[in-house]
Amino acid sequence: MIQTDVAVVGGGILGTATALALVEGAGGGRRSVVVLEAEERLAAHQSGHNSGVVHSGLYYKPGSLKARLCVTGARALYRFCEEEGIACRRVGKLVVATRAEELPKLDELERRGRANGLVGLRRLDASGIREVEPAAAGIAALHVPESGVADFPAVVRAYARRVQAAGGEVWTGARLLGVRRDAAAGAAGARLALETSRGAVSCRLLVNCAGLQSDRVARLCGERPDVRIVPFRGEYYEIGPPGRDLVRGLIYPVPDPRFPFLGVHLNPTFDGRVEAGPNAVMALKREGYRWRDVSARDLAATAAWPGTWRLAARFWRTGIEEVWRSLVRAAFLRDLRRLVPGLQDGDLRRGGSGVRAQALDRDGGLVDDFRILRGAPGGIATLHVLNAPSPGATASLAIGREIAAMAREMLPD
Repeated sequence: MIQTDVAVVGGGILGTATALALVEGAGGGRRSVVVLEAEERLAAHQSGHNSGVVHSGLYYKPGSLKARLCVTGARALYRFCEEEGIACRRVGKLVVATRAEELPKLDELERRGRANGLVGLRRLDASGIREVEPAAAGIAALHVPESGVADFPAVVRAYARRVQAAGGEVWTGARLLGVRRDAAAGAAGARLALETSRGAVSCRLLVNCAGLQSDRVARLCGERPDVRIVPFRGEYYEIGPPGRDLVRGLIYPVPDPRFPFLGVHLNPTFDGRVEAGPNAVMALKREGYRWRDVSARDLAATAAWPGTWRLAARFWRTGIEEVWRSLVRAAFLRDLRRLVPGLQDGDLRRGGSGVRAQALDRDGGLVDDFRILRGAPGGIATLHVLNAPSPGATASLAIGREIAAMAREMLPD
């Protein structure tokens, strides 16, 4: 059994960013770290199956964790990518209102963006939209020049390299199987003994960044979180030529404030492609990237959670619309053409998909802000990141430093 100060469960962008902050001494004092990733490679799920967008902090309620960490995290991420030579471009974003009833929501986004300190934020009329995106259509928009795109899997690999260079360890193929108090610790103080598929680890603090499995890891540690992870699949199309030439930067609709999803949008990628999506369909498996991916265990967990049925009762019509858009290509194209009318059916090619780890509370509320739970089963410290969807990747360095500061409080020297 190896011994370490901190075991980080999850080798995605948050797990590796947290490990990096700990080994580099963010929050005060360097810590020895082992990252435990269940899959055979890093960034196997959310971190490697997203749109690659670097968010600016426009959408988030001022004063929230999302707002604070997204703005500082985006700027830190741009610097990191430049240092590491990682593909990253500030392409800018338009959030476009296509109907008069969306204008009050656009007003609120502008208020939030200014309150969150966004640089260069501009309100545009229809002619201003055409100056930025000649093929886009709308009656008003917000232009956000700080938004961009990045190669997030490459970011994860770079975080891991820096962790290892600083003396930390990164284990792949190390699924967490069991957690118990380390009875052999004795005078060394309270520790946890972790059983993994790659060997045993003894740690003073467990940090749970397990994403789609984060609530299960929390329960394995003896916690009873008040949320359940419910997976939502987001499906993408790729825009081929000539439609690809109609898109210069990120083009988004005005989002529905009832949901933490941003709507089907168009975005150039770090490698020169253009993607369209994602929708938001409840997945039948936590790692269910296709309709045929089904897990009886995951379905049972979703069905057993009272919040699932309360959410369905309120938004069943929206759920049916999302499924329809998933199955019917013309419905997907219709929503894209509200933003860029010149797109044609022949421009669309089926792309990939991702699964969002969305925390759902007992009342059916989709948890909007980041949620981090401090636990202490049997007097042993644990930290659980139970909700960190978009802009989690953008804010990863800032979130990692936040967790490292919390770890400092929980681990006396």
